[in-house]
Amino acid sequence: MSKKYVYSFGQRKCEGDGSQKMLLGGKGANLAEMMQMKLPVPPGFTISTEVCTHYYQNKKSYPESLTTEVKAAVKQMEEELAETKMKFSDAKNPLLVSVRSGAPVSMPGMMDTVLNLGLNDQSIQGLIEQSKDPRFSYDSYRRFIMMYSDVVLGVNTSFFETALEEKKLDMGVELDTELDVDSLKSLVKTFKSIVLEHTGKVFPEDPWDQLWGAVGAVFGSWKNPRANTYRRINGISEEIGTAVNVQAMVYGNMGDDCATGVAFTRDPSTGEKKFFGEFLINAQGEDVVAGIRTPQPINQESINDSNKDLPTLEKTLPSAYKDLVALYQKLESHYKDMQDIEFTIQKGKLFMLQTRNGKRTAAAAIKIAVDMVNEKLIDKKTAISRVSPSQLDQLLHPRLDPKAKKDIIAKGLPASPGAVSGKIVFDPDVAEKWVKEKNEKVILVRIETSPEDIHGMHVAEGILTARGGMTSHAAVVARGMGKTCVAGCGALKISYEKKTLDVGGKIYQEGEWFTLDGTQGEVIAGKVETVTPELTGSFHELMTWADEVRKLKVRTNADTPTDAKIARKFGAEGIGLCRTEHMFFDPERIEAVRHMILADSTKERENALKKLLPMQRGDFYQLFQEMQGLPVTIRLLDPPLHEFLPHKKEDMASLAKEMDVSLEALQRRTESLHEFNPMLGHRGCRLGVSFPEIYKMQVRAIVEAACELKKKTSAVAEPEIMIPLISDWKELQYIRNYCEEEIKAVFSEMKVEVPYTIGTMIELPRAALTADKITDPTLGNAEFFSFGTNDLTQTTYGLSRDDSASFLGTYVEKKVFPTDPFVSIDTDGVGTLMKIATDHGRKVRGPKLKVGICGEQGGDPKSIHFCHSIGLDYVSCSPFRVPVARLAAAQATLK
Repeated sequence: MSKKYVYSFGQRKCEGDGSQKMLLGGKGANLAEMMQMKLPVPPGFTISTEVCTHYYQNKKSYPESLTTEVKAAVKQMEEELAETKMKFSDAKNPLLVSVRSGAPVSMPGMMDTVLNLGLNDQSIQGLIEQSKDPRFSYDSYRRFIMMYSDVVLGVNTSFFETALEEKKLDMGVELDTELDVDSLKSLVKTFKSIVLEHTGKVFPEDPWDQLWGAVGAVFGSWKNPRANTYRRINGISEEIGTAVNVQAMVYGNMGDDCATGVAFTRDPSTGEKKFFGEFLINAQGEDVVAGIRTPQPINQESINDSNKDLPTLEKTLPSAYKDLVALYQKLESHYKDMQDIEFTIQKGKLFMLQTRNGKRTAAAAIKIAVDMVNEKLIDKKTAISRVSPSQLDQLLHPRLDPKAKKDIIAKGLPASPGAVSGKIVFDPDVAEKWVKEKNEKVILVRIETSPEDIHGMHVAEGILTARGGMTSHAAVVARGMGKTCVAGCGALKISYEKKTLDVGGKIYQEGEWFTLDGTQGEVIAGKVETVTPELTGSFHELMTWADEVRKLKVRTNADTPTDAKIARKFGAEGIGLCRTEHMFFDPERIEAVRHMILADSTKERENALKKLLPMQRGDFYQLFQEMQGLPVTIRLLDPPLHEFLPHKKEDMASLAKEMDVSLEALQRRTESLHEFNPMLGHRGCRLGVSFPEIYKMQVRAIVEAACELKKKTSAVAEPEIMIPLISDWKELQYIRNYCEEEIKAVFSEMKVEVPYTIGTMIELPRAALTADKITDPTLGNAEFFSFGTNDLTQTTYGLSRDDSASFLGTYVEKKVFPTDPFVSIDTDGVGTLMKIATDHGRKVRGPKLKVGICGEQGGDPKSIHFCHSIGLDYVSCSPFRVPVARLAAAQATLK
């Protein structure tokens, strides 16, 4: 039996269901599922994702059986509509179709769509005869030519838009719907001449040629730049391919008893349990998201400032609205998740064109998940898995300081929450350039966004548009990305040519600072201060459930009491990395640090260190106080000493004067510290071997602070002293011995003792491979270790993290690397070393050996899953990523 590639969906014959998303794509599987539920869905068929795979593996050709299968599926579609007697490619009673893509993973706006396919100069007359409506027929024809030419023939849509605008100007009308039939008939001719001018070919008349052209365009679009960008940003595999959905047309543009719309079964911004959506009377689907006309609210709950004067669907077409309510309730109950629905109303009758799990903000995702548990739709474990850990980032973004002054210049729709400031730019390419080359923060300002803007939206702090509603491209994509967005701000007059923004007569130039409040829909001139968000209610409930499930502890990387306080509020269970060198850059102590580095003798160095001792002790005391008995891992000095020295000549001269040495002598001493490869040079434990007095001072400061806290408050701190960059157990043994002597001296002097442990960072492959010796109580005697995956990745790959950024993107793009190894752990190489080290260490010290990770990947959900799989005790990450790590750790346990 030959392989099947085409699957029909209809009331008489339905060959798929919702479980087949990998084969039929999300759209095709859901259309089949709705058909199985006996919902009003126009019939059609899906060409499977396997054809897409074949297409790219076989020089863009199709399987031999595909033509036969497609013809059979078209015949089946005609049989489903037998009472209408419509036939595809029939001039007298034409069956028109839509052609849409549908990948297994939702990619809104990323792929191409064609509506009204099958129209030509003969069938237009048949459509007029059947519909008795010449205006509707020619409106459908001009739409088809415009879409098909853009998607299939590659003619830029701007040529057609310009012709359309000129025609409206000539006729003295503002809206497309106000053009009469003669104007539309004239536009059809103009559009065809544009195609001939730009392609050298006449517009295709044969419906079968049109269909195969559209199918090829959908498969071809799977690898277009915007689809590639979207997949890269969202970590979607290219291998899954897209399906093609061919479906009988229903028309929302046949008159005032027709409409098309988009709706969400709950509010996608807040998660509130209210039916929310927008529609347009006498329109086709693309009109709602294109922002050409202001969409109308479907009900009272959907009313906002831009549509408050427009009638609701509930009032305009009450019977169809009642049917829509019944269907949305049925769909949400069936899928047990918030649904994003596309619908068309033709002559008062409702048709469902799509349903999918709706994209939502982090706040909405959490509220919906928690509410659905309370509504007994789902259980707690399902709720935990429903929220993406990376989504939490947007919830943790700061909001505008309510005390700060705000120069609100305009108001739009609160399309995606958060508060950001940036310099305004009007072009996505410029946005990308300014961010990458100048390290600027930018706000992308567009009349309306399109899928071609995706790269600019990705790098921007926020997005501001003059057109579009709450379900526009800008709104949906921004919510998915976690970007702040204010949409449909009609007060903006944007000139791409002049690179200016006119608001009420005041002109703003590209590069001026703006602030967006995506929660309120406010556009503010200048920069406004922000405050850290307060997390309560549903967030804490979900986090509590996650904490009940997860096995990995979550700590934070914190060098200051402020960082520690934020992390504790977000649920951190200790400090996994305190980088003591960050404390040295404080202006009040950098001079003492430089004196210590440039000292000519141990005595001079010790004198400089005496000045630093009380400062470091104070730092650690505050950290211990903030962490309230939770473990605090403190890494002793790690970076090369030259990093603390001045680089400018005037700063060198100032330091020489203060040290009472000549500038030349100071320069010679500085040059003597120069290294060709400092990251593999005199740093980490190598400093501790060369200059024991540095580490002795730090250890004394740590233990004195812990003892002082115990004396003053009875609170017991739990310092974990971490020696960096160990490559051999003898290094650790040497440093540990003098550190323990110093600790005993402090205990004796202060007449009090505190618990402590001494361990190391595993940052070098040799350390990972010899972890048994490093942890052996008779050798290195490390009581814990933490993977410094930043350096471990550098030394495993032989890559410089600072220099490799210039080409790692190319590696990922060309699929040499699946992902940037500094973002997500390379499980094959670095991960194998981590597993070897963990197994070797625990073989010697048993399961009580505490093992964690404190590199950047400690906050990466994929890396957290790996850390769970090899049995680490904890991960450590930046304060704002602590909730992300808590949720990812819970999901790792459930997985």
